Order: sequence, then C-alpha cells, then structure tokens
Amino acid sequence: MIIKTLKDLTRFGMGLKRWVLFATLGFLLVILGITEILDNRFFSRSYMIYFGFLIFSGLLIIYISVNEGMKNFVKLVREGMFHVNLDSREINNLFYEKKMQTKGPKIVAIGGGTGLSTMLRGLKYYTSNLTAIVTVGDDGGGSGTLRTEMGMLPPGDIRNCLVALANTDSVMEELLQYRFQEGTLKGQSFGNLFLAAMNGMSEDFEDAVGKMSEVLAITGKVLPVTLEDLRLTARMTDGTMIEGESNIGHAVTADNPIDRLSIHPEDARTPQSVVSAIREAQAIILGPGSLFTSVMPNLLIREVARAIRESDAIVFYVSNIMTQPGETDGLTVADHLKKILEHSDIGTIDYVVVNNQPLSDAVAIKNYMDSGAKEVTLNRGEVEALGVQIVEADLLKVIGRQIRHDPQKLANTLFHTIMQDNELKHSLTALGYLLANEKKLLEEEMVKAEARKIVRLQSDDHAESRE
Repeated sequence: MIIKTLKDLTRFGMGLKRWVLFATLGFLLVILGITEILDNRFFSRSYMIYFGFLIFSGLLIIYISVNEGMKNFVKLVREGMFHVNLDSREINNLFYEKKMQTKGPKIVAIGGGTGLSTMLRGLKYYTSNLTAIVTVGDDGGGSGTLRTEMGMLPPGDIRNCLVALANTDSVMEELLQYRFQEGTLKGQSFGNLFLAAMNGMSEDFEDAVGKMSEVLAITGKVLPVTLEDLRLTARMTDGTMIEGESNIGHAVTADNPIDRLSIHPEDARTPQSVVSAIREAQAIILGPGSLFTSVMPNLLIREVARAIRESDAIVFYVSNIMTQPGETDGLTVADHLKKILEHSDIGTIDYVVVNNQPLSDAVAIKNYMDSGAKEVTLNRGEVEALGVQIVEADLLKVIGRQIRHDPQKLANTLFHTIMQDNELKHSLTALGYLLANEKKLLEEEMVKAEARKIVRLQSDDHAESRE
C-alpha cells in the first residue's frame, strides 16, 4: 500500500516530485557531510567547517522541501471539491481525480469581464488543460487609472480570471478582490496593485501574469490577448465615432446601435503562446460576456481570428442570458452570432449554448427591466440557418438581484457536448472507443467529486451552525 501511494504521489506531476527530489538531494548532502567528518575528523578545522556547512545545507533543503511539498498537498485539498481525511482510500481518490483533470480536453476560453471568470470557476473542475485568453481593451475604473498612470495594460479582467482559477483559500481571494474605500487608492483593488507590482518586476505583462499565476497556483493558464496598447472604437449607425471601452457602453442607445467595432492598432500582434494554445485546443469557447467590449476585441486581432479559423477545435459561443443596455439592446441569439461572424474572420461556429430555464425571480427580473435589459430570445430558424447547432440547458443562477450563468451547470453542459462531439467524429474508430471509455471514467469521477464536495459543504455548514 505504501509503495502504491508513493508511486501515485510521483506519477501525476502535481508539484510534489520536485520537492521529493530536493529532499533526496538534502538527505545525500547530510549523509556525505557526516561520513566525511567521521572518516576524516582529524583533518584541518576548515575541512570540518566545510562539511559541517554541507550538513547544515542538507538539513535546510530537507526542511524547505517538506514544507513546500506539504503546501502543495494542502492546495490540492483546498480545491473545494474534495473531502479528505486520513483514510488512504480518500487520498488515493484525490490523486486519481487530479489525474483525470490532467487528461481532460484542451479548452481555450476567449473573452473578458465577469462572464469569462464565472465560466472558468466551473471548467477548472473538469480539466486542467484550460487556457483563458483575455481582452485588454478596458480603459475605465481602477484598470484605466493604472493604465494611464503606469502605462501598463489593464489588469482588472486578468485579475478576475486568475482569482477564478486560483487554488487558494477564501481569504486570499477576498484580499485580491478587495477595493480600497478611502484615500487616493479609493476604488482600486488590491489584486490590480499586486499585478502592477509584478509587472514592474517582470520582463513584460505576460511574464507578470505568469508569475502571479504561480503565486496563486492556478489551474490552467491565463494569457493577455495582446501586449500592445489596445484601444476600442465604435462606429454608430448614424456615423458617430466613440472611442474607448468605457465610453462605448454609455454612449450607445437602442435607436443608434453599434454598426462597427474596430481596434487600434489595427495590426495588433498576439503572443505566440496565444496562437499555440488555440492551435492545440480541442474546444474554443467564446463568451459569455459583453459582446462588443469583452468577446469581440479578442477576435478582431487578425492572428487570433486566423488561428481559430485554421484550428481543428470545435467552436462554441455561450449566449448571454440577458441583453446589455447600451451594447446589445434587442439582439437575439442569432443576432449575436451574426455580429461575431460579420466582424471577424474566424470561420464557423459549431455550437451555441443557450439557457432554457425560464426566469422566475421577480426581484431580479424587475432589476433588469428597470435598467432596460431583456431576456435574449432564441429564434431557432435563424440560428440553424447559420449552420450553428443549438445546445439548450438549465444554466440559470440568481444571486441576489443578479442573473448569472451557473458555473457548474455551464461547465457540465460544455464538457458533455465536447465529449459527445469527439465520440461522433471518431465513433467508428479505436480512438472513438478510447474517447468513450475516457468520458465514462471522467463522468464517474466528476460525480464522485461532486458528492464529496456536497458532503464537505454540509459538514462545514453543520460546524458553523454549532458555532
């Protein structure tokens, strides 16, 4: 049993092997130092000091290795989907589930804002082969301030995605999302400042995001879509030009909608890591989120559009549940798809994912109606005429007066559609059999993980009630 457990610990590449190797190095240094001192203890004093230093170094390396190895192990436990005790079977399950995540489909999610980070919170439990490609066109709020004063790319959307994929405790998440309430930093978030500091220490913004990803031990990767100073311009139906993401949402009216969105510089380049992630992806997911200010800016970068067009991945668009006043007033699901295809040369969209759960929360509905938002309607004929398959599911989640996608429901729907699509493509081949078997294993593990998560949450609630 012990040997099997050790094999599991070193097999799955969960950030433990390096510390095992370091600890072994430290152990060897200690053995070497002790042996030399015992065998040659009558040599010079400097000789004794030298090997004494080796022993001390070895002990220090062992201490750091054990400490960091335990931290990595605890991070796995804190992912929130596991209930771990001293039962070795549970520990084995923990590692097995992580293994299944590493075998999950390669997914690239493209967008920005709240919608993208919400979806990532669910997807990270299905696969660790997850890459979020995030827009950097924001020029308002705390991100806009840092952009103006420090000349850096806006960190807000990147920060939200990093937090969504992080494997840290809730205190760290609250800290990164904390906004200062007073003084010159009023309205600024700590996470933005953290990323700004990383940017100052790093070669470029992508490097800074990578370093912060390591600090937060995120599942998957987060990449800025470009490292250039991206700006948005909207041409309205009456010919008016509006510059800046923060101005677009305020200036658009229902009777004068956006006719054309453009980016500056028009020939903005994207990092090679973004192109590689798209080319290797099995599924590319656009949205959910603001159509013109979160999803579209990414697709207007020619290298991104070309990579999607040339990719073999299936392409999803996740429809928003509600229209966005000032951006998508009156647009249907088909209208959203048409706008994307008109603006960017990404080829085809294979699936559109739509919520089919009726809205029932009167308070939330009134909140949206007061702001001018309406439910995004589905016209099947128009969508099917575009060659896009419709995936309908209950994706609804109401938080207070906010209507959102449920991260778990959305991730579950996307995951099953990806696996079914792969099965259909390879249904008559040996690969098809392997994919079907892999899907079955993944589904079984996800059900077990979800059950353990529920048990843990119930246990926590019970503990809180006793307190």
